[in-house]
Amino acid sequence: MLVRHDDESVAGQSGCSLTGLSAPNSRPQAPLDGAVVCRRRMGGFSVPELLTCVLIVLVVAAMAVIEMQPMWQQIQANAGMAQLKSTLRQARELAISDRRTIVVQFLNAAGGTACPPAGGVLNCIALTLMVVNPGTPPAPPTQTLAPSPFLVLPIEGRVQLLSFAGQPDTPDGFIGGSPAPPNGLYFGSTPGAPSSGMAFQSDGTFTEGNGNPINLSVFIGEAGIPSSARAITVLGNTGRVFAYHGTGRTWFR
Repeated sequence: MLVRHDDESVAGQSGCSLTGLSAPNSRPQAPLDGAVVCRRRMGGFSVPELLTCVLIVLVVAAMAVIEMQPMWQQIQANAGMAQLKSTLRQARELAISDRRTIVVQFLNAAGGTACPPAGGVLNCIALTLMVVNPGTPPAPPTQTLAPSPFLVLPIEGRVQLLSFAGQPDTPDGFIGGSPAPPNGLYFGSTPGAPSSGMAFQSDGTFTEGNGNPINLSVFIGEAGIPSSARAITVLGNTGRVFAYHGTGRTWFR
């Protein structure tokens, strides 16, 4: 006994599709003698293939991090320079506008102080008002330092006051020679800050505690990275603040 099987029923049972068969009212196609072409079913990715893709992504990401590290160091150094420059200029403008003396201090980060070492902070800049105490006539008024700063600004994390070996003086030439590493703070040619303190006066000048103008040089950077060298200078007679980018060997304004 002969049994006739329909092509479409065979295709449906086998999971295959017919190719070359024309539907009614459709454009005629070349006949393939009723050939049945089976579709390959996609099974997705295997575990080894997925692991290989993940490994490639991780390698590329690691390479990108390494390539971006120098750029990130420059960004941090520029941020630290901008912080110091803007804070010193703010102190000068405030001294002039309020007719007050604004004391400038550079603090080392330490626990229990106004400059905590959180977030990798190594140094802070602090601004403090000098309080005027009216004297009994004929005695003139006197000034005393306020008990606490009105502003303490942490310098950008990992950026600190320091200089590098072979680093020249700034174009202003306040030191008169290369700074001695790791000193990052100079008044005139002397490392560190004056024992009497330093401040912006009401006329905009920058002086030591006895009122004598001094030229300030501040060198900053990230330890071990000369290309992160930055510098800020203050001209004592006018209090003008300037900033410089460095490479460890030369300076650019």
